[in-house]
Amino acid sequence: MFDRPVGTGERALLVHIDFPNSATTSKTQQQEAQSEFYDLVLSAGAEPLSFIKGKRYKAEAKFFIGTGKAEEIKAAVQTLEADLVIVNHQLSPSQERNLEALLQCRVLDRTGLILDIFAQRARSHEGKLQVELAQLSHMTTRLVRGWTHLERQKGGIGLRGPGETQLETDRRLLNVRIKQLNKRLGKVRKQREQSRRSRQRAELPTVSLVGYTNAGKSTLFNQLTQSTVYAADQLFATLDPTLRRVELPKNLSMVLADTVGFISDLPHDLVEAFHATLLETREADLLLHVIDAHAENRNKHIAEVNSVLEQVGADETPQLLVYNKVDLLAGQQARVEKDNSDNVLRVWLSAATDDGLDLLLTTIADYFSKERIQKQLTIPSHAGQWRNLLFKHVDILDEQYNEQGDWLVTIETNSRDFDHLMKKNGFADLIVN
Repeated sequence: MFDRPVGTGERALLVHIDFPNSATTSKTQQQEAQSEFYDLVLSAGAEPLSFIKGKRYKAEAKFFIGTGKAEEIKAAVQTLEADLVIVNHQLSPSQERNLEALLQCRVLDRTGLILDIFAQRARSHEGKLQVELAQLSHMTTRLVRGWTHLERQKGGIGLRGPGETQLETDRRLLNVRIKQLNKRLGKVRKQREQSRRSRQRAELPTVSLVGYTNAGKSTLFNQLTQSTVYAADQLFATLDPTLRRVELPKNLSMVLADTVGFISDLPHDLVEAFHATLLETREADLLLHVIDAHAENRNKHIAEVNSVLEQVGADETPQLLVYNKVDLLAGQQARVEKDNSDNVLRVWLSAATDDGLDLLLTTIADYFSKERIQKQLTIPSHAGQWRNLLFKHVDILDEQYNEQGDWLVTIETNSRDFDHLMKKNGFADLIVN
């Protein structure tokens, strides 16, 4: 229902409006926003015909872009014979319908464009479910334009029904399908939770790659894991999460997860739909925040990624900043930046040339070796449920009994998991030596 051939070459007219009062105010930021929009259109497989730009102090209620600009676009559509108009902003359903009625061609906003790219990139069953859920959630408010030519179903022999309009019927069917997708994704979430528990029992820490789209996460993933995950110089090359085991120095190992890239103004529907996938970031022991060191607006990209991480509850997960593409910077080389307390701030490397990967692996190994702590706990004899929970989540090094029948347990775990244990089920009442 939603698939369409990749690279159809649809002739597209691009529209971008600058708002002086928005966060993107400088000329450089405006140019970067337009460049990113252009890359999104190319990633979707469209053929850009012309780039129409404008400036407004606020959006217009009817067309968003203003009546005069809408007429200019209408003339361009007729002259260039465009198949669709893509607007680099989020349009309301009514604005989208009004523009389509005026321009007499399809109109796509930024959210619809990103959804289309995601639909092309999805390969796994889970990825397709998540994309369809996001598309349906987006469509529920945009059904009217497909049925404006229909009136309420008329009666008659063989035609008498419950009185629903076609629009109401479609909306009801969409809601049924959304419930089905949420149920299936709930099962996926449970499966992922089981996988995470298996990794915890195997004492393997999980490290997730996060970052702005096209920062080089998949290239780095392939270099670290010797895999062949699809990597390309295009936005959202990776959609489906991939996990691989990686051997570290100091006889340590980890599970590395490659996740979907983030982007500015990421649609809320997408964040909700990919919640199961993004849980990999929340449950990770460490996030490798991959940053395109060559990008002029890299600080803005960092802020956008942190914003999405906050939405999925991963803002408290420890981060290691990895500045990639150092080979594109003049006078720069792979290195590890530390503060005065010898704490690592940043790792500079080039995933494309394999320069600095050994520094990254050593840094990760040092992090996890320092994270391991040993604690001795005294558990009252009547608190067997606490003892069972310990056996599930930490390593038990030794177990003895005192004269009162209490358990004396020596455990080893990382500090993050230990802090989590102390916050739940009354573990704070344990005697910690």
